[in-house]
Formats: sequence, C-alpha cells, structure tokens
Amino acid sequence: GTSPSDIDGCWTGSVTILPGGKPVIIYTGGDKDQHQAQNIAFPKNRSDPYLREWIKAANNPVLRPDEPGMNSIEFRDPTTGWIGPDGLWRMAVGGELNGYSAALLYKSEDFLNWTKVDHPLYSHNGSNMWECPDFFAVLPGNNAGLDLSAAIPQGAKHALKMSVDSVDKYMIGVYDLQRDAFVPDNVVDDRRLWLRIDYGTFYASKSFFDSNKNRRIIWGWSRETDSPSDDLEKGWAGLHTIPRTIWLADNGKQLLQWPVEEIESLRTNEISHQGIELNKGDLFEIKEVDAFQADVEIGFELASIDDADPFDPSWLLDPEKHCGEAGASVPGGIGPFGLVILASDNMDEHTEVYFRVYKSQEKYMVLMCSDLRRSSLRPDLEKPAYGGFFEFDLEKERKISLRTLIDRSAVENFGGGGRVCITSRVYPAVLADVGRAHIYAFNNGSATVRVPQLSAWTMKKAQVNVEKGWSAI
Repeated sequence: GTSPSDIDGCWTGSVTILPGGKPVIIYTGGDKDQHQAQNIAFPKNRSDPYLREWIKAANNPVLRPDEPGMNSIEFRDPTTGWIGPDGLWRMAVGGELNGYSAALLYKSEDFLNWTKVDHPLYSHNGSNMWECPDFFAVLPGNNAGLDLSAAIPQGAKHALKMSVDSVDKYMIGVYDLQRDAFVPDNVVDDRRLWLRIDYGTFYASKSFFDSNKNRRIIWGWSRETDSPSDDLEKGWAGLHTIPRTIWLADNGKQLLQWPVEEIESLRTNEISHQGIELNKGDLFEIKEVDAFQADVEIGFELASIDDADPFDPSWLLDPEKHCGEAGASVPGGIGPFGLVILASDNMDEHTEVYFRVYKSQEKYMVLMCSDLRRSSLRPDLEKPAYGGFFEFDLEKERKISLRTLIDRSAVENFGGGGRVCITSRVYPAVLADVGRAHIYAFNNGSATVRVPQLSAWTMKKAQVNVEKGWSAI
C-alpha cells in the first residue's frame, strides 16, 4: 500500500460492476497501527481488456471501523456489492461486533459513501472473526447461477459463506428483504457441524456470477503444508484451486461443486475401463496416465448394502479423527474403497482417497477420506487424514462417484457428485526423485464393489500468457 489507510498492506477485496459496465474494487487496507479500513480503486484505463492499472479513490478509506462495539483490527474482506429493492447498493464486511462474529451490512447510493445498517446481515455468538464472507443466491436443483442484484426468483435460497477455524463454512437460508437480514434454515450452535465448502486445505474462497455462461464460480486458496524453508526454495507459496461451478442441491440443504467445464479442454490420452470387479484386497492399476498431472473419474457400484456398519452420529463432530482411526487398511463392511494416488513403486509413499458406507436410521452415510499420513517420506510436512460425510440414497443412486484432479502437489477430490470436496497438498519424495508414480483403484471392504466405468486422462498444462495476463483455458 502507498496510502495511510493501506500502508500496512492491501488485503482481500471484491470487484463489483457499477451501472454502465464500470468495475470498481473495494478492498481492505491496514494502517500503521494495524487498524483496518475499506478502500476503493477504479481502473485507470477501461479500454485495457486486462484492466492492469488501477487508481485509488481520493476519499479513501471509504469505511472505517469507528462504530461503537466494533473491533478496529478485525474488520476486513468486503463482499461484492448488490442492489436491493430500494435501489441502494449493499455490501457485507467481516467483523467483530460486541464480541460476536458478524457479516456487517452497509448501504450506499453511489458506492463511495457508505452507511452502516443498524444490524448485521448475520452474526453468531461463539465463533472467531469471520474472514472473507461471501453471500449469494442459489436455486434448489438448478445449477445455473444467479445475479445477486437481479430480482430474487421464487423459491431461491441464499448462501452465507465465512472463513473461520482455518476452513470455509457456510449456511443455507433466506434473505429477508423486509428485515435486510439473512435467516438460516437451521441454526446449529456447534460450529463443528456447520457445512463446509471443502474439507481439506482450502480457505478464503470467493465466488462470482459468470453472466456469459449463467453460472456461479468459486475458487479458494490452498496454502502450502510443507516447511517455510521449502517455500523459500520454491520462491512461491500457496495457490488457487481449480475454479468450480457451485450450486444448490435438489433438497435445498447443501451446496454442490464441480470443476468448471473448461478444465476438460486440458484432457489428453484418455484411458477407459468398464465393468471392473473389486473384491476384498484388490488393487487395479490405472496405467498410461501421467500420475502427477491427471484427471480421474470413477463410479463405485454397490450390489448390496446389507454389510454396512452402523453409523455413530458423534463422528460428524470430527470426521478427520474417524478417517485417521479407520484408515484405508482397516477393513469394513462396505469400504474402504477408492483410489491410491501418487504411489511409489514399493508403496512406501502413497495417498489414499476413499469411501466407507454406514447405515444410519433411515438412510446411509458415506465417509469420504483423503489420507495423507503415508503420502511422503519427507520430514516436516503436515500429513493429516481429511474427511467429510454425505448422505446417500442407495435406491435412487446405486453408485458413488469420485473425481480426482492431480496437479503435482495439489490434489482436489469431488465425492458423490460434488457433495464432499477435499483439497490436499501432497509432496512425495518420488515426485522429485524418480518422476514416476502409480494410481490404483482398490477395495478393502468385505463386500465386492463394481466399477461400471473408469476414465482417466493425462492433463496438459494450461497455456497461460503471463505477458498479457490471460489464460487460454
């Protein structure tokens, strides 16, 4: 930063398109006392298709945390603005108000002069500061996106996403226009049970409405989980995940995510198998694919579900703990079955992505794990076993799907059609030493699992034109 209001750094912000197609950035800056405030910038040259240069507004900062009860060092990450029925712009900012975490609500006529609404968009007692809030409209069972400034269609819900406890969580509810407030469908006090965008190394995500393809796209930041000295050696740390389309499931209860379709343009050398039977202990190698840059789609069909072990609801409080206790080598009734990826020749390094199926009272619960505990022989790495649960209807679905994107150290997994997503960072020594690894489908459960279809591709590198700042995918 170069101004007093952002001299300590320019942090997360959002772009909003004003009438006439004029973009504006609103972002958080820190002053020399680490107090946070919101600042605005406009493009220097709107005819530049890449909008590479921006000019800060003369009246920055446009928002200070000087209202009673506000914490001046916990006030950041403004959302994209939206227009309400009264024609005024609205925007939410992450903050702390009277000790509560909150998505603070502001109004403006011109996007330059803002007034705090006397109540937050939503707040919650007992959680940390909400970073990077995001607020958007969704229609149940319709994977088209919605523009938040347009009239809200009948039956639409709203999602409020917050970054808290080192992960991205969200609530589904309605936006009450009369009260100008978000009302969750279910208020869950224990935030360990709040829904998550991703159950792995994924944080500070941001979504936007893509009007060209009528979809909402989200991506997040995946931090490194190797050592700081590794970061210095690499010369970089942290990356953006693959952009995902995000929408609301048919039941209106949870968000679904899937890699944007443009990623499929990077696929090459398709490998396909049909009708594989995986009995207990089977390993099926997926050959002729670059194991370090791959896209794998696989469906697991359950002939019978009678052998499912009973589900314990307390597992929902800590699915990672359960993934760690019931690793992929521990046989269950149905599962574990899934993929072994980034595996060395002798399997002393490997990462497991797998499912276990449990019988709950009226339904089945599927645990999805991404177990990194044997992912690398290198010391000083974080190697957790990530996990998340989703409901499964055997009668309707028959099949549990898994899509895995591997891009060197980044692994993104989408289970059950995008009901549970797990991003992992994996640093096997075999990547640097041998440059060769293996991918297998496996089953360690007592029940046979059938794979009607398995497709895998080597992924080309995206053509990114750094000079001009655009990507060809």
